[in-house]
Amino acid sequence: MALKIRLRQQGRKNRRMYRIVVADERLKRDGKYLEALGWYNPHEEALDKKLFVDATKTEEWLSKGAQLTESSRTLVAKAAPELMQRVLKKEQERRNKIRLKRKAARKRRSEKREANKAAKPIAKKAAPKAKAAVKAAPKAEAKKPAAKKPATKKAAPKAKAEPKAEAAEKPAE
Repeated sequence: MALKIRLRQQGRKNRRMYRIVVADERLKRDGKYLEALGWYNPHEEALDKKLFVDATKTEEWLSKGAQLTESSRTLVAKAAPELMQRVLKKEQERRNKIRLKRKAARKRRSEKREANKAAKPIAKKAAPKAKAAVKAAPKAEAKKPAAKKPATKKAAPKAKAEPKAEAAEKPAE
């Protein structure tokens, strides 16, 4: 369940006021909420009547994983600037941690590529010989003479003609 710290609209038309609440992000804007963290009345002049945010409750929900929406972030920054400084510091630390992980992963990938490049020249020297052998094999098969075909009809009568010639020579002796 993704939690958001957001504004819940209340009041009548042209006289809206808002509650700062923790709610599931899938619920309606003015629907159920888990806890009210403060309120905002844009029609008041004095800041203490205009805006109130319970910093301890807000910090508790942020530590549980709730996320501030853009409008609630602005209001919390006005009402509790020290809380927002801590939140921003934590976000920066999280981003730095992710950045360092990505940097380490990029370094590992580049080292792996360099290792592969170093291994490829050896393989490239052996590869032409293997390619030549593969190319030569079909040519050798093509050069081999085809199996002898049985004698044709023309060759067969010649073979029969020879014995007749021998028979004709014997009576002459």
